[in-house]
Parts: sequence; structure tokens; C-alpha cells
Amino acid sequence: MTEYGYFLAAEEHGPADLVEQARMAEQAGFHALWISDHYHPWNEAQGQSSFVWSVIGALAQATSLPVQTAVTCPIIRIHPAIVAQAAATSSVLLEGRFRLGVGSGEALNEHVLGDRWPPAAIRLEMLEEAVMVMRQLLEGRRVTHHGKHYTVENARLYTVPDEPVPIDIAAFGSAAAALAGRVGDGFITVVPDAELVARFRRGSGAGGNSKPARGGLKVCYGPDPDEALRTAHRLWPTEALPGAVLSTLATPSQFEQAAQLVTPERLAEEVVCGDDAEAHVRALNAYAEAGFDTVYVNQIGPDQRGFFDFYRTKVLPQVAR
Repeated sequence: MTEYGYFLAAEEHGPADLVEQARMAEQAGFHALWISDHYHPWNEAQGQSSFVWSVIGALAQATSLPVQTAVTCPIIRIHPAIVAQAAATSSVLLEGRFRLGVGSGEALNEHVLGDRWPPAAIRLEMLEEAVMVMRQLLEGRRVTHHGKHYTVENARLYTVPDEPVPIDIAAFGSAAAALAGRVGDGFITVVPDAELVARFRRGSGAGGNSKPARGGLKVCYGPDPDEALRTAHRLWPTEALPGAVLSTLATPSQFEQAAQLVTPERLAEEVVCGDDAEAHVRALNAYAEAGFDTVYVNQIGPDQRGFFDFYRTKVLPQVAR
């Protein structure tokens, strides 16, 4: 049975608001939390981007829900040995309710130290090596590694959970989905693509059906659908940009320029806006029908309390069966 979680958008809300949203999500009947890991927001209107590991520490004290990063990039801005330490500590604080979601990242966040932004194939190669390093460290082993992309010397994590942190891999294309199947404990994406899920499971071999597939989407609840669409278009026009653009542009101002090509009508094709419960249910069901085990929903805009009340009373009762 598909479960439903809430997607905390660290690009749009400050850390205290994210913690409060997590509390409201649990009270509304959501079963899990995703949280984005960004250095920059996608545009100036979003206006936030707190350090995810500090927020996760607060979440551990505020909620009993499981938490996952969606997603952390462990290949450039932060060395995988440091990501492993952050993940291990988060899992200890959450008493094992933490999963590390990783991906090959976006230039928007990873260019900030002046490193070269590699092409997609190299980033996937780096990600696979990073996952290998992190797994060894998360098992509490002493690690010395001299690889193609990373060096670790005599490193050991002393604060580790009882069980190693599961690592799920994000994918938007077939090569990344195959990588997720081969080296990941699960699969993450933000499109209800049944073929991507199938590619992930084929890449997982005989154990593919036991590995979870997790999907996420954005909505904008509001009593006035036109106003909700205006809010979504102001804050998240990037939802209608193609994936290649999302990974290559480097600054919020560049995304703002690209987003000028996104009309409200085009965005409405990607984001459910308004208070039609059936439309929200259909959007969630698209993920369930594509084979996802957990679906995470993010509410765009300031009306978080209205959203949680709407989903608690009108939407989740129709899908959480």
C-alpha cells in the first residue's frame, strides 16, 4: 500500500517554519518527511536555503516521523566522508528513522567553491564512488580509499546508528535509474514515470521489488484556483523547466531568466492548484499507479495550515487506504 509523506521545501521556508510544518504534517496524518538540501534557492522569490543538517537535528526533537534528504549531493560541495558523518549523526538522533537520499546535483548548489561542473556521465561516476565510500564509513569501518575522484585516509565514524543508514539514489533518466538499481537501497524521483521505476527495479536484479521507490510532487492548495496558480507561478515556475536546465544553470538569476519562458498555463499542466480534492487525489494516484511506495507532497506558498487541514479532511482519506 502506498504511503504519503510531506516534502519540506528548504528553498522557500526558514528553519523554524520547516520544523513547524513537520509537526503539522504528523498531526495531519502524513507518514514521513522529505527535506530538500540546497545552498541556493531556485529564485529570489523563494528566498531561503538553510543548512539541512541543522534542521534535521531539530526535526528529530519535534516529530516521530522518518526523515530523508531529497536530495543531498555528496560529490563536490561536500566530501562524501563528511556527508556520511552527517547522515550517521542524523540517524542516531532520529533513532534509525533516517534515510540518505543522494543525487548527482545541480550547478546551482555545487559550483559555489569554484569547482568545475562535470558532465552528467562523470557526475554519475563520482556518485557511485561516493556511495561506496559512504557505505564503508556508515558501517563503522576504518576507511582508507584512494579512488579516481576521492581520497580518504584512516577515517572512521565513531557515532553510528545500530544499522547502517539506507542510501536511496535520485534519477531523472535511464542511466541514473539503472545506477539506483545497482548500488542504491531505493529510488527517488519527482515524476510519476512507471518506466523509470521499472528500469530501477530491473537494475536491482532479483531483489528489486523489495527496494522502495519514492516520488515527490508540488501542489498549491487554495480556495481561489487562479490565486493559487499565481502563487505557484511566482514561487516555483521552475517546475515546468526541463531537467537538463535544472542541472546546468548556476545562479537564481539565471533560473529567473529561464523561467520567463514559463507561462501560468504551462505551469498549470505540472502543478495542481486550487481546492478540487479530486484533482489532488488524481495527482497522487498517478504516482501510486506508477509503482511508487511512498509519495511526498509539498504545498507551495504561505497557506500551510490550510493545506494540512485540506489534506487531512479531503485528500488523505481518499488515498491512504
